[in-house]
Amino acid sequence: MVAEIKELKTDQARITRMNTLFEAQRAAFRRQPYPSVEERREAILRLKPMLLDHQDEIIEALRQDFGNRAADETKLAELLTSVEGIKYHAKKVAKWMKPSRRKVGAPQWPGKAWVEYQPVGVVGVIVPWNYPVYLAIGPLLAALAAGNRVMIKMSESTPATGALLQRLIADTFPEDQVAVVNGEVDVAAAFSALPLDHLLFTGSTSVGRHILRAAAENLTPVTLELGGKSPCIIGEDFPMNEAVERIAFGKCLNSGQTCVAPDYILCPEQRVEEFVEQWRAQIGKLYPTMADNPDYTSIINDRQYQRLQGYLRDAEEKGARIISINPANEDLGDSRKLPHTLVLNVTDDMKIAQDEIFGPLMLVIPYKGLDQALDYVNDRPRPLALYYFDWNSGNAQYVLRNTHAGGVCLNDTVSHVGVDDMPFGGVGPSGMGHYHGHEGFLTFSKAKGVYRKGKFNGTKHILPPYGRGMHRFIYKYLLK
Repeated sequence: MVAEIKELKTDQARITRMNTLFEAQRAAFRRQPYPSVEERREAILRLKPMLLDHQDEIIEALRQDFGNRAADETKLAELLTSVEGIKYHAKKVAKWMKPSRRKVGAPQWPGKAWVEYQPVGVVGVIVPWNYPVYLAIGPLLAALAAGNRVMIKMSESTPATGALLQRLIADTFPEDQVAVVNGEVDVAAAFSALPLDHLLFTGSTSVGRHILRAAAENLTPVTLELGGKSPCIIGEDFPMNEAVERIAFGKCLNSGQTCVAPDYILCPEQRVEEFVEQWRAQIGKLYPTMADNPDYTSIINDRQYQRLQGYLRDAEEKGARIISINPANEDLGDSRKLPHTLVLNVTDDMKIAQDEIFGPLMLVIPYKGLDQALDYVNDRPRPLALYYFDWNSGNAQYVLRNTHAGGVCLNDTVSHVGVDDMPFGGVGPSGMGHYHGHEGFLTFSKAKGVYRKGKFNGTKHILPPYGRGMHRFIYKYLLK
């Protein structure tokens, strides 16, 4: 009870501090509502030495939070992607800030029209636990490029990383420009209820609904980056060894704890066993051992570990065929390391078929013909990512035109997320809105239309009392 009261006081203090930070950022924005391109670029570039000079600390913090997080996965998926984003935003921000000229119609002539991209104000970013550095830095870059102040709420599931990033950001930026907030669920709820000028949330669909409801009280615009069950369709004739190798990259990264990880495989029915054997061989090649292998990432916490084990128990009880791939037959019980596992003979009443997996488990669904595979996808909520393997560009175009997904990767998995120059975002249950690329800048900007009239006032000829001038004007431009 004493510990609970102490924690409550801590969270209450954090909420009070958070509110103070918000007011400070809002006041700072009013003092400087439109940072110059030089100021924005300088702020963006500050992040590069912050990450590179402290990469060992970042790796260690993530290792602590996960139990084991492969250092090279942190370097690839957290640091390299963030540094590439820094370089991209610093290069593009001047171009994005330029006003966009627009044409005027006959009623507005003579005059000029253009669109200016104005910072919205104070942006809130709620970060998930699976890639806490990359998914904090990515939205931060877009918001800084757009000229905003930014508050970042880190996940309570990654306390070591949250505390480190809070310290690094405080050493890099004044708190009225960028600040990091930590705390439990109560802090997150209070954060989403702030009257922010834009809120970006990355996380589960169920929590996303709560975020949207909280933001609606203030009419805060929201970008939701959610998840869902991302399908992977293997074409009839695609080489299975190529498919398995490329799927393994997206599924093995972070032990499948990735919002765009392949969730289920749609495999030609006559090739299912071929896929199983190739997958077993590929996992054995990548991870000949798992227990003491520093390259094999653990499940983030016991709650998530038990959730995944529960999926397997439920599926097995309902008739699924479970294929656990543990090449050295090791006891992984005390490590939160879960072997890569295939689940076959799947039925819709299984929990694993209904919920996003977010771990090293994968369903294998047989199909007869491409249309049946697409029907299976389209009968389910629209996913964040869709993967299709086929050298036939006509088939690929058919898949693109007949499915909806937040993003598509052809003949690969996950790689599309790292393309800085195109938008990333979900559709329907997998999210709304975009960031990355120019679209990220636009998300955190107000596109303000401006019309300027010259000295000659053409509208004086169509003022009341209406007569021949107005009639001629309407006939010429409306009825002709």
